[in-house]
Amino acid sequence: MRRLNRKKTLNLMKELDAFPKVPESYVETSASGGTVSLIAFTTIAFLTIMEFMVYRDTWMKYEYEVDKDFTSKLRINIDITVAMRCQYVGADVLDLAETMVASADGLIYEPVVFDLSPQQKEWQRMLQLIQNRLQEEHSLQDVIFKSAFKSASTALPPREDNSLQSPDACRIHGHLYVNKVAGNFHITVGKAIPHPRGHAHLAALVSHESYNFSHRIDHLSFGELIPGIINPLDGTEKIASDHNQMFQYFITVVPTKLHTYKISAETHQFSVTERERVINHAAGSHGVSGIFMKYDISSLMVTVTEEHMPFWQFLVRLCGIIGGIFSTTGILHGFGRFVAEVIFCRFRLGSYRSTSVTLPDGHTSNHLPLITDNSTH
Repeated sequence: MRRLNRKKTLNLMKELDAFPKVPESYVETSASGGTVSLIAFTTIAFLTIMEFMVYRDTWMKYEYEVDKDFTSKLRINIDITVAMRCQYVGADVLDLAETMVASADGLIYEPVVFDLSPQQKEWQRMLQLIQNRLQEEHSLQDVIFKSAFKSASTALPPREDNSLQSPDACRIHGHLYVNKVAGNFHITVGKAIPHPRGHAHLAALVSHESYNFSHRIDHLSFGELIPGIINPLDGTEKIASDHNQMFQYFITVVPTKLHTYKISAETHQFSVTERERVINHAAGSHGVSGIFMKYDISSLMVTVTEEHMPFWQFLVRLCGIIGGIFSTTGILHGFGRFVAEVIFCRFRLGSYRSTSVTLPDGHTSNHLPLITDNSTH
């Protein structure tokens, strides 16, 4: 009884078989089928390799939301060299809340030589080339995000030639913590002093002839300092054409959360617009000589996440490639054989010409004569 039930079950399963097997004696192979199979296998191998490369690659996903954190402090990372002696310049920050952050809270004034060494010039040239490519191809920013903490440092390398030239410039570097409101970081003549209505700089003791706000921005960023990230103003160099010249940078800072397979950090991206002009009160160009960086904080926060194709999706796409190529090549091969058979059949029919046979009654028949055994003798 059990054997009978087992046979019924097997027979039922055979009837449900969607992949019937054809005996090899009924399978006919052809040269055209072998050629199509070779093309199909080659295409499958090529597309499989390409799909595996896509599976290994990652991409950056951007999400936007309202930034609800207004209580924390914003860190400003600064490394700027000004072509004036350190005792002649002062740097500080004044925000919209009239809160003054002095440079003594985190900045270092270091006397240096303004002209770069050959190695430093090469570094600056390469950095400017990267900046130009970033402005043309925005997708390169994703590559920089993914290579953070993995690429080489973007800081200016130290001088390799121990120059005997006396320092003629001041390198202002370090970091400051400010409120997350719009503010103005500036470098101008004289040291900053507190004032009931804001602040002032002791510029009266410095001669106008010594004004020279030619500068080089080796690094400027907001938020957590991440090695390998290139910011818009890194490598910027400006040469003043007049003693009384103002350089302005209008910066929009966007809070950014970066989540990659290498790091997870909270930093800030920013965009910048530049302007420079000569101060000439007689011509109506008013202001103060110096370097002014006016920044504003965006209310939107960007979350940048590195994503990877799931393995199950890779398998689905791979099965689709293999099945699709087999089905497509089978259809094309069958259609090609059908067309070839139609053409050859017509060619063969056209090779047989009809012959005329005269009948005894004088009529003519265009049918082919019947070949009999007597006619062969």
